[in-house]
Amino acid sequence: MKICAICSKKPQSTFSVSHAHNRTKRWLYPNVHVMRYTLVGDPKGEVHRAAVCTKCLKKGKIKKVL
Repeated sequence: MKICAICSKKPQSTFSVSHAHNRTKRWLYPNVHVMRYTLVGDPKGEVHRAAVCTKCLKKGKIKKVL
């Protein structure tokens, strides 16, 4: 599923509103990618593999492992 392993961000159900104010349901998905990473404050530096949103990557909560 599209759930971030760090911040638990998941898809949201919202409305798409037309100009005539007709509302239809739609889903907003977070920008999640499966990657190998290490936690920034972890002294051991263990490598994990999970789905992480790009906001967590940009904020510096994790460090990407190549």
